[in-house]
Amino acid sequence: MYDVIIIGKGPAGISASLYTIRANLKTLIIGKNDSALAKTEKIENYYGFAEPISGQFLLSQGEKQALRLGGEIIEDEVIKIKKSDYFEITTTSNTFQSKAVLMATGLKQKKLNIENLKEFEGRGVSYCSTCDGFFYNDLKVGVLGYKDYAIHEAVELEAYTKDITIFTNGAQLELSEKFLEESGRYKINNRSIASLEGTEFLEKINFMDGTSEALDGVFVAYDSASSADFARKLGVITDKNAIMTDSRMMTNIDGLFAAGDCTGGFKQISTAVGQGAIAGKSMVEYVRGMIG
Repeated sequence: MYDVIIIGKGPAGISASLYTIRANLKTLIIGKNDSALAKTEKIENYYGFAEPISGQFLLSQGEKQALRLGGEIIEDEVIKIKKSDYFEITTTSNTFQSKAVLMATGLKQKKLNIENLKEFEGRGVSYCSTCDGFFYNDLKVGVLGYKDYAIHEAVELEAYTKDITIFTNGAQLELSEKFLEESGRYKINNRSIASLEGTEFLEKINFMDGTSEALDGVFVAYDSASSADFARKLGVITDKNAIMTDSRMMTNIDGLFAAGDCTGGFKQISTAVGQGAIAGKSMVEYVRGMIG
């Protein structure tokens, strides 16, 4: 059992960890090396550096700082957050428990050039199996994705229907050993998607090769799960894809915090670091309050 689990090892997540670790809270940071910041060659507007630095340098220094203080960092992908008495965090390889959780995965832009995708949102296109799976009892559905998160969503949908196809949109499956085995239960369609079609609701999916397939619903689980994806499943209040928090960076769910780009607003490193610091201090107070 951890006191705090931080999802994301960018500026917001690492900044928060510096406060929780120094407060002697058992802290686990889970993240992947896929930050957009790592691709930034020159950062000239961050306090304390007279000369430009790279995003990769800043990220590596942050991780070293957290590790020096006694934090634990693992490279893995979180695919599920569940709340009961405590939080249960499921990754592609393990499950962890904690008293408080910080979502700090940034704001991933999932660019899918599929005609009518947005037009059918809420009318056959969903981003949350937990929220909308019930409406597809015994119907034919697809999951749009090619990584572990897509297979996880398919597993969740089995509670409602067995007619499930994974649509990779031309990508090759990139699955861990655990989910590679799970994927054998589903039909896999690797064709590139041109458009979605229907009248009032989604009726079929059209492919670039001119073929089509009848379909009642599509669940988008492209790439990896973002903070917004977790928020939808947990019932966190959002404004579009931005997670709403109070002044302590806590969401409407007790013990669940968010910081950085996933909260919307001014998307700058300094903003993420500041929000992370507030979240870190707030999590210390929250966990100590539980103990008290």
